[in-house]
Parts: sequence; structure tokens; C-alpha cells
Amino acid sequence: MEKNVRERAEKYGIESLFDIEAFSLLTGVKEDLLGEFHSIKELKEGYLGLNLSRLQKQKLESFFELSKRVSAQMVGEVTKIISPYDVYKLVKWDMIDLQKEEFRIILLNAKCKVIATRKVSEGSLTASIVHPREVFKEAILQSAYSLIAVHNHPSGDPMPSKEDISITTRLKQVGDMVGIPLVDHVIVAKEGYKSLKEEGHI
Repeated sequence: MEKNVRERAEKYGIESLFDIEAFSLLTGVKEDLLGEFHSIKELKEGYLGLNLSRLQKQKLESFFELSKRVSAQMVGEVTKIISPYDVYKLVKWDMIDLQKEEFRIILLNAKCKVIATRKVSEGSLTASIVHPREVFKEAILQSAYSLIAVHNHPSGDPMPSKEDISITTRLKQVGDMVGIPLVDHVIVAKEGYKSLKEEGHI
């Protein structure tokens, strides 16, 4: 199995590997020791139950710590939002592996710099329940100039649903009324991201 993973990585690139395969290749911890985990998030939550040596546990914990530091540094680099890709960079490490939909807002000042990010709601696997009053309450409290909505699709497909478009329309209307415009609504997933502004819904 390890040989097949290495050959596939050489032929198609590291991005062709599943999370656990890439993790195994990096740390040297064999896949058969990693149980039935399918993602790094699952592994992080359950690795203490595995029969691993002290060195193997240190490798896992070192990887988790480095991942956290890299994520924090990447978030720190994105202080100004000028494109949907900036939104994707800001939240992807936090959101693409979530098992439920989570709706967040990114609050911006007049220079499009990030003031804060806030979690507004957590939904089921297929939908988030979003109330404009909760969205704009946070925006008003933080004296935001504008905001960007963002949520994840656990399915891995970032294509917007009818409900996503409906929520975007509602938020845009309320934002125009209260003077805190909705700049964009970005959907993030393992297969990438979609901007509802670029799709013509804002």
C-alpha cells in the first residue's frame, strides 16, 4: 500500500492523495495503524485510542501542532479581503472538514480589512438556519462597514443551492436597509469555493 501511495504521489502529485495517505507519507506512520479514520480532523479527535508507540504519538502531535501554527499564520496574512479567494484562504483550514454546515460572517472596515469573524449558526448536513437579525446585530456591535457571509458544504461540492441563493437575497436586502452592505457570500468545500457575487446573485 505504501509503495502504491508513493507511486501515485510521484505520478499525479501530492494533491491526488487522500488526507490519511498524505499524512502517512509525511510522518512515516503506516496507514494500517491509523484505523478507519478518513480525515485529519477525525484522526486528531481519536488518535489517543490507537495502539501507537511513543514516537508515533509524538509524530502525530507534532503534525497537529505544526498544522495549527501554519493555519494561524495563513489567517494572519489575510487581513484585507479583495477577492473570494481571500475569503477561501481565510477560512478553509477551519471549515472544509466540518461535518455540519456552519454559517459565519466576516466583518470589514471601510478599507476592506477584517475586523472580526463570527459564527452565526450551525445547521444540519444540508442546511443552515440563518436569521438576518443575528447577522446584522454582530455587524452593528462591531461597527462594521460591510460584511461577507461564508458557509461550508460538507458534501464537498461548493455549488450554491436554492436555499443559499434565498438566504443571500435576504441578507442583501437587509444590508442595504441598515447601511451595512453584503459584499459577497462564499461557499467553501473540499472541491473549492463558489462566490455568489461572481455567480450573479449579489
